[in-house]
Amino acid sequence: MTTTLLAIGTRKGLWLATSDDRRAWSLSRPHFLMSEVPSIGIDTRGGRTRLMTGIRSEHWGPTVFHSDDLGASWTEPENGAIRFPADTGAAVERIWQLQPDAADRPGVVWAGCEPISVWRSTDGGEHFELCRGLWDHPHRSEWGAGAGGSAAHSVVPGPDATVHVAMSTGGVYRSRDGAASWIPRNAGISAYFMPDPAPEFGQCVHKIARDAVVPTRLYAQNHHGVYRSEDDGDTWTSIADGLPSDFGFVMLAHPHRAGTVWVVPLKADGERIPPGGRLAVHRSDDAGSTWRESTAGLPARDFNSVLRDAAAVDTADPVGVYLGTRGGDVYASADEGETFTQVADHLPDVLCVRAAVVG
Repeated sequence: MTTTLLAIGTRKGLWLATSDDRRAWSLSRPHFLMSEVPSIGIDTRGGRTRLMTGIRSEHWGPTVFHSDDLGASWTEPENGAIRFPADTGAAVERIWQLQPDAADRPGVVWAGCEPISVWRSTDGGEHFELCRGLWDHPHRSEWGAGAGGSAAHSVVPGPDATVHVAMSTGGVYRSRDGAASWIPRNAGISAYFMPDPAPEFGQCVHKIARDAVVPTRLYAQNHHGVYRSEDDGDTWTSIADGLPSDFGFVMLAHPHRAGTVWVVPLKADGERIPPGGRLAVHRSDDAGSTWRESTAGLPARDFNSVLRDAAAVDTADPVGVYLGTRGGDVYASADEGETFTQVADHLPDVLCVRAAVVG
């Protein structure tokens, strides 16, 4: 029998849920109550499970905590895990992303932060080093802030030394040398709020994901626009046809199968509610050529949005799909998004969910 761990980060704390069948769930007491939890990483490489969470206290500011016993105890690295070098004159405002690298790069964990910055750890997330190539990039002074802040919110490691990052606002950037140098990769992505032709950078990309089988295939949910790239981000084409809206925050890729992705469309962009007030997950099994809607088990009426990291997949077979709303409801699917059951309700505003098979 296997156990699935679902970590739920909210505006006012972290909850952990466990299940043996991904239908009936046991919910923990809150951890870090009254602290914002915008990022979670679950590292299952090397036969152990490390739970990492980036929290933000209104009093103490942002930091990273680790647990190696599924949340029974937590430790904070001495002097903090993420600290800007003194010469930058900057301070971390929020930790948006904690992303373990591939299994063949044990110990490497990536972090994306506000102000826009990417960090790399080689000791399992104990300490992070600023990727100066992005911080010192000549474009940095022109990157703006999205509605939620200036965020490096997606860090997507790939084969060899390739890493992609998406930021609001700035768009997609790619490194081929392990984050030493970066180039913008936004050709084909809309920036309707900027003059034509579309600029080299400045797009407000909300989330990116990499295809697990075709590593040069990427998917992007933009501020107006859903896209696919077949050439590792060099060019992007629209895959929004068939969706009720091209606006949203979520982009999930299947961890084992090529071409399967999930999005959660929202009515844009001043309202930011599910179209028609009906929460729905849309799935494609052909890399975005066609889409179909899943609503089974989701509420018939819901005017709450799902934020970019408030949705996740696990690595089981069949894959589990999870999402949490700004109304504090959390849903889980054990059949790849066909049907959902409720894990929790009336939690604070859900900011991040992550799931993993842990036993």
